[in-house]
Amino acid sequence: MSLKEYKPGSPFPGVIGRTWEQSSPAWPSPLRSKPGAPNVLFIILDDTGFGHLGCYGSPIRTPNLDRLAKGGLLYNNMHTTALCSPTRSCVLTGRNHHSNGMATITETSMGYPGYNGNIPFENGFLSEMLMEAGYNTYALGKWHLTPAEQTSAAGPYSRWPLGRGFERYYGFLGGDTHQYYPDLVHDNHATRPPATPEEGYHLTPDLVDRAMDCIADTKQVAPDKPFFLYFAPGAMHAPHHVPREWADGYAGQFDDGWDAYRQRVFQKQLELGVIPKGTQLSRHDPDVQDWDSLPPEEKHLYSRMMEVFAGYLEHTDHHIGRLLQFLEDTGELANTLIMVLSDNGASAEGGPHGSVNELKFFNNTPESLEQNLAALEDLGGPKYFNHYPWGWAWAGDTPFRRWKRETYRGGTTDPFLVHWPKGIQAKGEVRTQYAHAIDMVPTVLDCLGLEPPREIRGVTQSPLEGVSFRHTFNDANAPSHHRTQYFEMFSSRAIYHDGWRAVCPFPGPSFAEAGEAFGQSLLDEGRLRELDAHGWELYHVAEDCSETKNVAEENRGKLIEMIALWYAEAGRYQVFPLASPTLAMFAMERPQLTKDRTHYVYRPHTSPAPENAAVHVLNRPHTITADAEVTPDTEGVLLCHGGLTGGYTFFIQDRKLHYVYNFVGEREFHIESAVDVPEGRSELKFEFEPTGKADLAVGKGAPGRGRLYINGDLVAQSTIDDTMPVAISLGEGLTCGRDEQSSVSQRYAAPFEFTGTLHQVTVDVAGEHVRDPQAERKEAMAKQ
Repeated sequence: MSLKEYKPGSPFPGVIGRTWEQSSPAWPSPLRSKPGAPNVLFIILDDTGFGHLGCYGSPIRTPNLDRLAKGGLLYNNMHTTALCSPTRSCVLTGRNHHSNGMATITETSMGYPGYNGNIPFENGFLSEMLMEAGYNTYALGKWHLTPAEQTSAAGPYSRWPLGRGFERYYGFLGGDTHQYYPDLVHDNHATRPPATPEEGYHLTPDLVDRAMDCIADTKQVAPDKPFFLYFAPGAMHAPHHVPREWADGYAGQFDDGWDAYRQRVFQKQLELGVIPKGTQLSRHDPDVQDWDSLPPEEKHLYSRMMEVFAGYLEHTDHHIGRLLQFLEDTGELANTLIMVLSDNGASAEGGPHGSVNELKFFNNTPESLEQNLAALEDLGGPKYFNHYPWGWAWAGDTPFRRWKRETYRGGTTDPFLVHWPKGIQAKGEVRTQYAHAIDMVPTVLDCLGLEPPREIRGVTQSPLEGVSFRHTFNDANAPSHHRTQYFEMFSSRAIYHDGWRAVCPFPGPSFAEAGEAFGQSLLDEGRLRELDAHGWELYHVAEDCSETKNVAEENRGKLIEMIALWYAEAGRYQVFPLASPTLAMFAMERPQLTKDRTHYVYRPHTSPAPENAAVHVLNRPHTITADAEVTPDTEGVLLCHGGLTGGYTFFIQDRKLHYVYNFVGEREFHIESAVDVPEGRSELKFEFEPTGKADLAVGKGAPGRGRLYINGDLVAQSTIDDTMPVAISLGEGLTCGRDEQSSVSQRYAAPFEFTGTLHQVTVDVAGEHVRDPQAERKEAMAKQ
């Protein structure tokens, strides 16, 4: 047919073809998982030791986690990296922590390949793998896998949860948070808690509520679509926050101290078969006080701190139970592969005497027994950021030596439960095969019948470094497929191979034996050689699981073999250079989105700027200048950073201009203008001029002189004798026009929003505007 012969409305052969009524649709195929694919639930606890859960011999009541052990499997030979961010990177990628650039936590990252805090995109997350396999993916709770300097509203968002394969997120991006005033992120934006502590708010039940909402939202639309839920509550990391009635349920139960706790738990572990027959309880740690030698008031304080911890753990277990009950009620529990893991051993970051403010640890500020005793009745409540003494951490890791951050088994061997009724026939059995956090991803993929993807979003993927342990589910005698595993954390090193374990503790087997203070270790090449020559220990853990018999002398050849193997593995996985755990690492400058910045402008109604992205004012001259319009009734915060644990705030109250510096929750330095702030538009300024130098060794920042100005006129000045040397806050960032979470100052109640018109607040750290006009006049007169 030619164009001249074509009649409108009729088909034109070879060009128009059939009408849509005559055609067959060709829809893109929906992404569906394999029929019957199980849900996957990871429950990642924080700072929970081998001897903390009831099913591992603890007197702390954890009936819901015990239920998982009774209906599934309890592993007694599962290992982590000894620290949170590194372990969590292993859990989600199946690669070692140095391979992930996560040798340490994000706040102490350094500019080396294994230490930069940027998990490479070629190391895909399980969430990314399962999303492409037809799963919904949710993350709830602690993240701590984004470089600290990338957690602000400026992003980049590529390493936030939604950038790494999770479709929904609700939680906190940092390492810890106040459980009553959490610094929350919802998907890709900051959000406020839905209620206050006075209204009964606590983060853990909130996270469980959100998790159930995520599942219910999608299951009502796509009931056959499986989910991957990564559930990571803040527990049991400090602050140990729990309503009082939960702590009171343990009144008097720890009065006999940590040595007695260890003995009870050790005997129970033997009875339960959690540890092999013949296991010996490790020695009394030289850094831990002898309980019987303590004065009564210290015993009372430390017992209460443990009661609060125990109540917090039971409270957490209770709300995990709500999630499990929800899965059972909705018919999902039987086909949900659940893995429960603690990210490291129990935490010693409370030091020998415990703390009511963990910010002191990060600033190396000495604890005050008197202040801690004064806080005793309020421990667990919103007023304090409390942490127990390290004697309880040592006890919580029974039967092993040491604790979190160190590579003895107390730091690296952690509770691990697996529960999957449809996939595991065995019930209530103990598994002894060696495993590591990097094995969780390959095991899940094995259970789901999936191969690791060759690429994710166009990025070629690196090989998984873990191995599946699925073969152990129904065979207690199956051999372990994980034969070799290196460890390194803050220069503390270890290597496992076929039942042997070599350990090189840094700075030594204990701080007392090394002759060094906690957190003050230094490392140089000579020290490293000395450690290699004399610092390595050898344990045959196949027969001595608690590392009580150092057999290095009688097995010199084996020890040398193990040390050589550690170096081979270290070279393979980007472990070098080794770094020592000094507090100065927290103060290290890290790459910022804007380079060499000395001038910061903040505006109201914006998201908080987190600690590592906010202006750094510690130990340096700076000015804070607000451009504001006020009336006689105007009040509120102009700019603040921090919360009740420490920080600073600049505000108007009762017509006066105020500045308060909160030194680690111990003392408020207050400056108040002598005159009223005038009506109309004004320039309101605070200046800080250092008058001394910071001394990290004693936990003190640079002292200085603070001044207040209104429209250029000096209206008040005073000294600020104590400042923080390293960190201003624990999670609570900088906000303009309000105090976002807990109140920095007791002089007002958060959020204390500014009621006038606040145009902007400028912070200048160049130092050129900080001067003393009176001193300058005196100097000029002296020269005449």
